[in-house]
Amino acid sequence: MANVYVWVIEAMNCKPQEDGQTDVVITVHWRLNGTDGQYSGTVYSTVGLTYTAGSPFTPYADLTQDQVIGWVQDVLGPDQVIALEANVAAQIEAQINPPVVTPPLPW
Repeated sequence: MANVYVWVIEAMNCKPQEDGQTDVVITVHWRLNGTDGQYSGTVYSTVGLTYTAGSPFTPYADLTQDQVIGWVQDVLGPDQVIALEANVAAQIEAQINPPVVTPPLPW
């Protein structure tokens, strides 16, 4: 089976008011989940965002998860996204083929 990756937005911190806008997202808490059948791995972190006055603004109530995931991935950059997916893949691989095992005692 191939790994399936899902990005999830866990929470967003906002400034109540900034440059004439309300509920301006400044921190996104995100999680990258990966699964391969019964095996899974995850990475959790945050990214900071900066709003520049006059730039396009989407009201908080109109944000979509896909839009915010796009922001997260833009901040991280493609190399970091690939590295994070590799991290999750390594977690899954370690479950499938454990690098260390604890067999029962021989007596």
